[in-house]
Amino acid sequence: MDAAAQKKILGYFIEEAKEHLETLEEGILDLAQVAKDTEMVNELFRAAHSIKGGSAMLGYTGIQKTSHRLEDAFKIFKDENENKGQIVPVDQTLETLFFETYDVLKHLIDQLATPEGLQPDDADRIYQQSEPTFLKLQKYLDSLLGGPPVSEEEMAALSPSSPSTKPATKKQPQVSFVDQATSLLKQMLALFKQKPSPENRQQLGNLCTDLAKLEPKQEHWQTLLKTSQKAIANPKYPYQLLAPVIIKELKQGIDLIVLKKSDQIAPSSGLETLATASLPQILITVDPEAAATALKGAFNKNQLSTLVQLLR
Repeated sequence: MDAAAQKKILGYFIEEAKEHLETLEEGILDLAQVAKDTEMVNELFRAAHSIKGGSAMLGYTGIQKTSHRLEDAFKIFKDENENKGQIVPVDQTLETLFFETYDVLKHLIDQLATPEGLQPDDADRIYQQSEPTFLKLQKYLDSLLGGPPVSEEEMAALSPSSPSTKPATKKQPQVSFVDQATSLLKQMLALFKQKPSPENRQQLGNLCTDLAKLEPKQEHWQTLLKTSQKAIANPKYPYQLLAPVIIKELKQGIDLIVLKKSDQIAPSSGLETLATASLPQILITVDPEAAATALKGAFNKNQLSTLVQLLR
């Protein structure tokens, strides 16, 4: 196969892998609900499986092994749902561990998409350095399903940030940005899951400020964060409306910075509407339960009654 054909096939794989990554990210963001839905679990399992198969065909073993670990984790959800009729209990620790594993896979694919590409040695090194993350996820899943509990000491011992496993590469400043930004996004996600209050809205705004400080010279990044702050500050907007929009757009902004495409960062029209509208705007999801929650947060009882009559 000539070089042009190989490049074309690689482009197809990267494009499909990014779509699968988006599916995985959205699923992990709503993991507690996904765990209750067999079809949604199957969708995440298939996304990881597809990345594994494509990377194996192209010879990218680091991506293959990483996606295989995610696939194995979602297989546990599948088995519990389909064979035992049980639901994996999801808590914040499990969500964080899934995000850490997802971030490894995303980092590998992002690197593959760069002009420099992903060298086999670099991929193997990243996979090996991330092994503690995979072990933590597996151990914690086992503990949630009745296995031996995992102590804080054990979790700390498996931390990939320990001196023995911390990567030392020329691109460490960029990886450091990703690590810090991801950590701040996880804190935002945890706050979005709490009951709205002036205090945690202020904390969310502070986290936007902290994210802005990571890349103070990136004008488009700064604009995105200021827009997010304005949307968060409006007490009329429920977190169910804000969280999916803001988390997704900040993640996309981080990706573009890593790919050195920060000039493409821009708030979506939906986020700009949330930040500038004098009256609360409602973005309804296709999920009826989530849509109902958003409507309840935006309307009072009389308005809801009128809306029901209009829908009828």
